Amino acid sequence: MNKQLYPLLIAQFLSAFADNAILFTVIAMVMQSTQLATWYVPALQSVFLVAFVLLAPWIGALADNYAKSRILILGNLVKAAGAGLLLLHAEPLIAYCIVGVGAAIYSPAKYGILPELAGHAQLVKANSWIEGSTILAILAGMVIGAKVADYSIMVALVGTIILFLVSAVTTLTLPVIINRPAAMQGSHVSEFVQQSRAFFTTPRARFAILGAALFWAAAATLRVIIVAWAPITLQLHSASDIAQLTLFLAIGIIVGSAIVPKLIPLEQLQRARLAGYAMAIFVIILSSVSSLLPAQAVLFTIGMAGGMFIVPINAAVQELGQQAIGSGGAVALQGFFQNAAMLLAVGLYTFATSLGLKPVGALLSLGIGLLLSAFLVALCLKASRQVVRVE
Repeated sequence: MNKQLYPLLIAQFLSAFADNAILFTVIAMVMQSTQLATWYVPALQSVFLVAFVLLAPWIGALADNYAKSRILILGNLVKAAGAGLLLLHAEPLIAYCIVGVGAAIYSPAKYGILPELAGHAQLVKANSWIEGSTILAILAGMVIGAKVADYSIMVALVGTIILFLVSAVTTLTLPVIINRPAAMQGSHVSEFVQQSRAFFTTPRARFAILGAALFWAAAATLRVIIVAWAPITLQLHSASDIAQLTLFLAIGIIVGSAIVPKLIPLEQLQRARLAGYAMAIFVIILSSVSSLLPAQAVLFTIGMAGGMFIVPINAAVQELGQQAIGSGGAVALQGFFQNAAMLLAVGLYTFATSLGLKPVGALLSLGIGLLLSAFLVALCLKASRQVVRVE
């Protein structure tokens, strides 16, 4: 692996660890409070995602017009500021929204820098390493963060701030590279619209963007459903218990991310649809599970299928984007659609729970909806079966 990727892996691990530690810290705050309603966790997820949607026209241009290694530093500093607001007892919805702004700034630079550090032959492998290290960080962050938060909210918040700052310092070792794409006419919003039209001209690009949106919408909804489902079905009542359950999902994604480069190269992107179908089927199976060990096994399988689905899709977005509109712009475009899909999915779940939908019914509905959506997204590639290689 290119040695320039190692500082990125370390910085990304620390930042993703802190991202999930702070999420489970806020979940612990909700679970320990008698004044916060059950809708608060989905609301937290929603305010985090809003920045990705609203800032998409600007964050992609920011990543493409400045050194992505320096944009990573900016994103970490904004995340640290949001964690600091939580430490100062600001309204959690506002503070966590600031963390979301930092994550929105960070994301296009994190993925957009990969084509600059790895060539075509290594891009899926580089994504596999990034995705695997990210999920490992998620796994560690949510388990350790939840345990620390159950012990002390203040200690957990101080720890996340330190991790964001150390990640920012580590990013200083990355090369300063600026590959500005050809400028488009008009405002950032009109430029974003032009980029969207330009990028959606091929079936592969449409499949990659919509596939990523589908994966993250399902993942976000599954995460908030588990917070409600686990206490009722599995009798898990603390943030650390739920985090330990969710780690099986994370381990599965790590395994799927590790094995996928040999199974789904960029030239055979259409194979990813099979992993999408498997993910949906096992979500449906999860809705019928009522004990801990089977739940852990099914969550592991869902994660493995998810990792095999999202890694080649991310690589395709980066490579196609680098050639068409800039890798940062492409990742911001991907972020816009996937976070809009996540907002819609979590919003629909929140609305459905207000009407009385139970967690088991929510899991079943999610699985069926995911299966149908995966089939529809796969139709984007049906008209383009030829092998496409980008030199």
